[in-house]
Amino acid sequence: MNPVSSITVKELREQTGAGLMECKKALTETGGDLEKARDILRQKGIATASKKASREASEGIVSSYIHMDKVGVLVEVNCETDFVAKTDEFRQLVKDIAMQIAAATPLYVKREDVPAVIINKEKEIYASQISGKPPHIAEKIIDGKLEKFYSDVCLLDQIFIKDPEQKKKINDIITEKVARLGENIIIKRFARFQIGEKV
Repeated sequence: MNPVSSITVKELREQTGAGLMECKKALTETGGDLEKARDILRQKGIATASKKASREASEGIVSSYIHMDKVGVLVEVNCETDFVAKTDEFRQLVKDIAMQIAAATPLYVKREDVPAVIINKEKEIYASQISGKPPHIAEKIIDGKLEKFYSDVCLLDQIFIKDPEQKKKINDIITEKVARLGENIIIKRFARFQIGEKV
């Protein structure tokens, strides 16, 4: 039996701000021991990412990506210093994010950006699809469908297209870069254009 429960993984993520896969790996290594897993992540420097999340990120770059002259993306990604903004690693990250937006067509940066009216409408649609189920089961199904919705329309919830087998989300990639570069990193905004798209 696998000692690592999703609840424990979630708890470790909330405590450290580390990525899902990093948390799972650390908990598997420690047989599900939360405290030891936290120590492993601290040693790797990943746990420090959550502490940096509150720091102001007012530097960064705006980058573009054009795919076959048919799809164009502009994205602004912020960090704390001009020094980090000029590093190859940060610039590659921003380029990867722009490619992600071009390929995966997110509508929002994060789930908090999705208007409540859209979330409520989605919930109504899901509820109509599962009528007749007991309320507690219906609620779980609706939550599951909503998670899938977020992974489709929210950039941070999308699986990173350059490495889909790892099942890392864009949020996990950002968290790892925060740990490596030592600065808060925020995807501020983006715009995606496609030929023939109705505005």
